[in-house]
Amino acid sequence: MASSTVPPPRPDRPPRPNLAFRRLRGQRSPAEFAALVRRAAREIGERVSCDARYIGRVEAGEIRCPNYAYERVFLHMFPGRTLTDLGFAPRSSVRGRGARAEDEAPPAHLVPRQAAPDDPARSPVDAPGAGETRRTYEPYDTQDPYDTHHDHEESDVLRRAFMTGGGATVAAASLGPLGFALEASAAERPVRRAGGSHASALEEAVRRIRLLDDRHGADGLYRRAATPLRAAYALLDAGATRQATVDRLHSGAGELAISVGWLAHDSGRFDDARSHYAEALATARMTGDHGLEAHAFCNTAFLARDAGRPREAVRAAQAAQRVARPLGSPRLMSLLALREAGGWAGLADRTGCEQALVRAQALYARGATDADPEWMTFYGEAELEGLEAQCWSTLGDWPRAARHARRAADLQDPHFTRNIALYTAELADDLARGGRPDEAAAAGLRVLNLLSQVQSSRIQTMLAGTARVLLPHRRASGVSDFLEKHASAPRGVTPA
Repeated sequence: MASSTVPPPRPDRPPRPNLAFRRLRGQRSPAEFAALVRRAAREIGERVSCDARYIGRVEAGEIRCPNYAYERVFLHMFPGRTLTDLGFAPRSSVRGRGARAEDEAPPAHLVPRQAAPDDPARSPVDAPGAGETRRTYEPYDTQDPYDTHHDHEESDVLRRAFMTGGGATVAAASLGPLGFALEASAAERPVRRAGGSHASALEEAVRRIRLLDDRHGADGLYRRAATPLRAAYALLDAGATRQATVDRLHSGAGELAISVGWLAHDSGRFDDARSHYAEALATARMTGDHGLEAHAFCNTAFLARDAGRPREAVRAAQAAQRVARPLGSPRLMSLLALREAGGWAGLADRTGCEQALVRAQALYARGATDADPEWMTFYGEAELEGLEAQCWSTLGDWPRAARHARRAADLQDPHFTRNIALYTAELADDLARGGRPDEAAAAGLRVLNLLSQVQSSRIQTMLAGTARVLLPHRRASGVSDFLEKHASAPRGVTPA
């Protein structure tokens, strides 16, 4: 592999927040601002898959200079301003050489730079992933990491990337974005102490897992995601010199445990999910990380509801709210109130459910704040509607559940393919049970079309239930077509 002419990154330099870009966002949430970026891109013929996480990375200073596609979009959004005006560093200072002339500007699909396998400065965080170059404290964003153009490449990398084994040596090699492996020579160098680059790689692994789950669902990811989790705990065992790095490693390992737990949860492996969530909760309490503790309780409540333990769901959601209250995020408190509402619905307590739903809606209406956790980027109006639909469905109020499920599917950002399939499956089931078989079949067919992109045992189980409800109505318009296509559709991974 040819050596790069670009100087090695400097992981010891912390990122500087991009306050100028943050001011431009104003009162909009990161997700709302990302939508404006995508709209501006379409206006000039660009295609970027900007989401709230990308905006968060820019504002945190992790992306010091955007790629050329984003540059064109940002300059279109803010005419008369330069990249420097927008808070970005000059391109030459990031690339380590003179900036290209304008007519030499590469397209948005630039090939990532690669370093020599014996480059001692190359760390796991710098291993290029699918559609993404190095991840360091001085990143030059040559490709939007969330660009859907690169799904096939991303899947291929995932198939190749996961390694087996244990210990800090494998941890160093397997903690690129979602376990993107380095060369064998890099894997042979043991990690005596974990550093900031390892913590960054761990945080990126969490982002990558969440991104892929948003698009494709959990079934195809769960087993492979266990490898970065083992690597994360190996890094914890290796230790770190700086307390700040230790804290980041613990937080990252806990968030990764929750992400892997969610993949187990969504693919029907409830016992595995419970174990991962408990591990994250123990990590949070050991380090006094209240944000991580609230997240772990949040997912535990969701799991308890799905596993048929509604009283535990209520208790876990209430515990999460006690921990999260000082964090100052109304949106987080709104989501936790919805988790509580789901538990009350499972207990057939309509009053308790309605009271929790009212709280959730009022808290959501307060808007987004800087205190909102990064992992909550999925929680928008669509998710609020979807979770409320699930509550009314559990209570047997099918028409009301269908109204909320339909709104959820209509409101969902196209990036969240899995959630669109989930809300539409919820809609199909509510319509079927509410005595509207033809509409249910039409919604079910839409879900079947999405299952070519999404692997989720949860969604498949919901659709199977809908098919059973529709069997007596097979003569209704469109129902036989749905039943035939559902029967012939391939099934996902069987939980082990």
